[in-house]
Amino acid sequence: MAGRFKQVLTFVGVTAFAVAAGLGAPAGAAAAGAELGFIAVGDVTRAPIGWVEFCVEYKGECAVKPSAPRDVVLTPKAWTDLVRVNAWVNDTIKPMTDLEHWGVVERWNYPDDGYGDCEDYVLAKRRMLIKAGWPREALLITVVRDKKGEGHAVLTVKTDKGEYILDNQESEILLWSKTGYRFVKRQSQSDPNTWIALGEPRNLPVTASSR
Repeated sequence: MAGRFKQVLTFVGVTAFAVAAGLGAPAGAAAAGAELGFIAVGDVTRAPIGWVEFCVEYKGECAVKPSAPRDVVLTPKAWTDLVRVNAWVNDTIKPMTDLEHWGVVERWNYPDDGYGDCEDYVLAKRRMLIKAGWPREALLITVVRDKKGEGHAVLTVKTDKGEYILDNQESEILLWSKTGYRFVKRQSQSDPNTWIALGEPRNLPVTASSR
C-alpha cells in the first residue's frame, strides 16, 4: 500500500505549482462559486473529541502555529489531481467502523492498514494533498449531518471557485451546496485546532477569497 501511496503522490506533486499559477479553471466553476456563495461561518465551537484524541496521538501534526487563510486556485491541473486523490482513497480504503476496527466507539486515525471510517478517509486525503504541496489552510476537516441525519465527516477544499467536498459516500467531488448535507462545523483556516460553527449560506464574490 505504501508503494501505491507514493505513486499517487508523484501524480499530484506538481499541484503545488497549480495552486500558485491561477491559470484557468474547470468549466462553470467560477459561475457556480459566485452564484452559490460560500459556507457561512459562525462562532468558535468545541472540537470533536476524535480530533482532540488524534492530536494526543499525533502531537507533531497538530502542534502548528496559526497562519493566514489560503484558498487553492482551481486550475484544470489542480482539479484533475484532486479527483485522482479522492478516487484513489475511496477505492483503496475499505469501510470499517471504529468498533470493529479498534474496539472503541470513536477513534480518528490514518487508515494505513487499508481500513477505516469516514474520518479516516478524510485524514488520508488531507495528508496526501498536504504532502503533495497543497496548503493546509485550504483543506478543512468538516462535520456534517448526512442525508439520513447521521453524523458524518468530509473534507472541504477551499478554492477561489467555491468550496468543494471530498466524501467517501460520494464518488463525485461536489460543491458543498450540492451535497444535500447540513454543515455543522469545521476547522478554522487559520488554525486546525480551532473549530468554527457553520450556518446558512451567504453570497460572497469570488474575489473575496484569500489565497
